[in-house]
Amino acid sequence: MAELVFFAGTMDSGKSTLALQTDHNHAARGLGGLIFTRDDRAGPDVLSSRLGLSVPAVEVTDATDFWSEVVRRRTRGVRVDYLIGDEAQFYTERQVEQLARLVDEMEIDVFAFGIMTDFRARLFPGSQRLVELADRVERLQVEALCWCGARATHNARTVHGAMVTEGAQVVVGDTHAGDDVGYEVLCRRHHVRGLTATVARAASLSPQTLPLDDA
Repeated sequence: MAELVFFAGTMDSGKSTLALQTDHNHAARGLGGLIFTRDDRAGPDVLSSRLGLSVPAVEVTDATDFWSEVVRRRTRGVRVDYLIGDEAQFYTERQVEQLARLVDEMEIDVFAFGIMTDFRARLFPGSQRLVELADRVERLQVEALCWCGARATHNARTVHGAMVTEGAQVVVGDTHAGDDVGYEVLCRRHHVRGLTATVARAASLSPQTLPLDDA
């Protein structure tokens, strides 16, 4: 039986790397697949991992119809046994429903990879619909770590290293980006406090945190 499987984790938890490995494993068995992604850090039409690996992919937009994409290829004789969908949190609810339909009516395995919540700790609509419809939801085993060393559970958006809680839900960035706007994974405690690595480092160097001179 084909399945819709949602692999979920924070940023830096190896989602894209697992997506690439999943595609490799299936292709090595002679199966034909399609790779989709949206707003990848490396640019359009590519699925990339932070380990430096990348493959061509079909860029998803709000107008993408997964059902039509598969039907068009199959009518041309292209074999489609499975579908890899990276950055699935950015898919629309309707697109997630199309993925479920591909599983149920065409017996195509669908492997979706994405993060659960945005920088405000709110579920992305695509991720929520995947949780509602998926045959299985798998939490990635590679644990991203907060700057304090605890398991990172939340994604924070930063501007000049300081956490922000307002703005558009989708702003493309990276956890290692040098731009003004970036992302950082935090444990719940430090996400609630808005305490990023940059802020914590600055606080530790502040004279107000140093011990008083006994003299």
